[in-house]
Amino acid sequence: MTLRVAVVGGGPAGSSAAETLVKAGIETYIFERKLDNAKPCGGAIPLCMVGEFELPPEIIDRRVRKMKMISPSNVEVDIGGTLKDDEYIGMCRREILDGFMRDRAEKLGAKLINGTVHKLELPTNDKDPYTLHYADHSGGKIQGEAKTLQVDLVIGADGANSRVAKAIDAGDYNYAVAFQERIRIPQDKMDYYEDLAEMYVGDDVSPDFYAWVFPKYDHVAVGTGTMRGNQASIKKLQAGIRKRAAKRLEGGEIIKVEAHPIPEHPRPRRVVGRVALVGDAAGTVTKSSGEGIYFAAKSGRMCAETIVEMSEQGAKVPTEADLKKYIKRWDREYGLTYLVLDVLQRVFYRSDATREAFVEMCSDIDVQKLTFESYLYKTVVPANPFVQLKITAKTIGSLMRGYALAPKQMANR
Repeated sequence: MTLRVAVVGGGPAGSSAAETLVKAGIETYIFERKLDNAKPCGGAIPLCMVGEFELPPEIIDRRVRKMKMISPSNVEVDIGGTLKDDEYIGMCRREILDGFMRDRAEKLGAKLINGTVHKLELPTNDKDPYTLHYADHSGGKIQGEAKTLQVDLVIGADGANSRVAKAIDAGDYNYAVAFQERIRIPQDKMDYYEDLAEMYVGDDVSPDFYAWVFPKYDHVAVGTGTMRGNQASIKKLQAGIRKRAAKRLEGGEIIKVEAHPIPEHPRPRRVVGRVALVGDAAGTVTKSSGEGIYFAAKSGRMCAETIVEMSEQGAKVPTEADLKKYIKRWDREYGLTYLVLDVLQRVFYRSDATREAFVEMCSDIDVQKLTFESYLYKTVVPANPFVQLKITAKTIGSLMRGYALAPKQMANR
């Protein structure tokens, strides 16, 4: 037999899954509704993703080596001094990154379908195929041509509003709303952001997250996110970041406005039957940092690797128990990372006073080194005991000052 797999969604999660499957000789279909899709996203990727996913230099718009953390009272802390000459955070436009990864999977043999999957028909037993009902847009019509496809396995990589997740009753999750404006600014101001990114914290820009100004190819991405988002509140927060960064954006022209939901935690069920969820559909975005691109691509690859292994290179159909090994491996490798970042968000993003403490803590060189090495290489960095003790003491000290400031802050309001 030849195993047939449908990957619904052609972003980093779906494309990396499809690439892994076709390299193993498995018949693979990728469904993507919009081939020019530009997801609202800060677009930052860690250095390890460039090598691990073999991304060419032209995919990276900017190599950020300096960052500014800006507190609610506009105290600026410069970070990045611990980076080596060849280390950087990559800044990408999602339409460029996603297009490259999807096209590469297609060139390797994945069958790319420009279509919208409307319904996933589930089999009544563990042997019959899944039937995907979709609209094929390849003819150029918006409504598309109604078609069906039968496959043995389905990978849902179709984002926070995943139809695949709904079809298998994967359960709901809380999500944040991300809002972003792409702004073309005068060249002298663009020069300021040559290799610099900014992160702003404060109730005026987000009650539970942060706002950003990230440099892209010929513009900056200016945005914010919040779990308490609705149309009115997100526009107010966006006005807040525009006000905070006003001098650096002066003379700018908005060229694109984007908004999108971002999951806040994993779905209750990420594998049901012979259907597995990856990326945003599974809920792989991290707390605190809001990072999603690397973890989406990694989850897609890890899921596909499990399918290749359990199917014996496509020779048999994996079971639900086989697919759940992907979830066990994922949680074992990254569970602690998600837990730590969740705690950080709960502790430091709870008030402007604790955010001031957070920014103060970021000024410490040891904290910067640990943070960057963990982010760039996705490893638990083993700092020596004295450094760990120092970081712990500084964290506690910063928090104590933050809580001490809180009553005064409330009294001044």
